[in-house]
Amino acid sequence: MLRRLAEFKIALICCCFLALAACSKKNQPDLEGDGAGTAVPGSEKDFAINVGDRIYFIVDTSTLTPEAQETLRRQAAWLKQYPNVTVQVEGHADERGTREYNISLSARRATATREFLIAQGVQGNRISSIAYGKERPVALCDAEQCYSQNRRAVTVITGGAVSG
Repeated sequence: MLRRLAEFKIALICCCFLALAACSKKNQPDLEGDGAGTAVPGSEKDFAINVGDRIYFIVDTSTLTPEAQETLRRQAAWLKQYPNVTVQVEGHADERGTREYNISLSARRATATREFLIAQGVQGNRISSIAYGKERPVALCDAEQCYSQNRRAVTVITGGAVSG
């Protein structure tokens, strides 16, 4: 009887370990597309990985840096290649300053981004914009390394992308 109880406990422990092992892999999106290090052309993954979906700003400005302009040129070329895709430009700010100031600043950043894409030949009716101010930080800490990540504009695909 004791032997059967011990065998049952061992079997139960093994089942628990197997169940935990099966659940241990997080359900994360496959950013690699087909698993071979590439994303499906025309997909949101393709845009984010191969083009770049965000640009960064210097403190208290909505002026596009040369690096931002280069990313936006790649975005414009991609958007012209996929004319059915629509996007929304999200403007963001770091947490310093008042809510009102940061909403205004992030709106100027989104507008500058949108206008640059239009100047590169993307139709304006395909690009909307929204200002989030400091409400959606990607990094939280009281240091420049976090502030600089939050001063951004993100181009988000809202429609027309290829599934994949």
